[in-house]
Amino acid sequence: MKKLDKIAIQTVGLKKIYGNGNTEVVAMHDATMTVHYGEVVALLGPSGAGKSTFLTAVGLINPPTSGSIYIGGQLILNGQNQMTNLKKFRRKHIGFVFQKSNLIPFLTAIENVQIAMEINGYSRKKATKRAMELLEELGMANRYDNFPAMLSGGQQQRVAVCRALANKPSLILADEPTAALDSHLGRQVMELFRDIAHRHGTAVMVVTHDHRALDVFDSTYEMEDGAIKPKNEL
Repeated sequence: MKKLDKIAIQTVGLKKIYGNGNTEVVAMHDATMTVHYGEVVALLGPSGAGKSTFLTAVGLINPPTSGSIYIGGQLILNGQNQMTNLKKFRRKHIGFVFQKSNLIPFLTAIENVQIAMEINGYSRKKATKRAMELLEELGMANRYDNFPAMLSGGQQQRVAVCRALANKPSLILADEPTAALDSHLGRQVMELFRDIAHRHGTAVMVVTHDHRALDVFDSTYEMEDGAIKPKNEL
């Protein structure tokens, strides 16, 4: 599936400064990127390049010092001015996957997916139905009643992806999702992100050091010294 023409997320000139005066550190500057619906994008770069700073800014967790963020064509942040309730918008429109699955250990796989929807007001019946559909789609239906400790690392990440998809987000942000996996499982997870983007029309951005599966991405960007540049268009 080709990427859709509609832009899912656009960042314009994002800058992030920590501290001030002699302690001032510019962690990100002029970070500009456009991601379309149905597109899966990789953001590469060495440690300390600013990748996580960029991701948390786009995810509306750690807003930038200056610059603008548009999501679904809507201006969400202009400098430090919030154009909407960030927490509410984030919960409804953005899904997160991290290096560790961060599943709640005392909840089963299906309960870990359900809880993301129940927090957003889904009824238990609707949350259970959608959670089971997602687990089935990602090949985890037969493990729905397993606790995280009963699942492999790759299986836990699949449940985490289900949870990220639970509220039908327009954007999924993944921070080093394969760092704790071997090459085979890592590739499976990367291919899963590609399939989700192409099948659901979701925009997916993956921050990664893993160069083993870059062929699955539609576009690749590189971040160095806080700035972003296109690496290639695959």
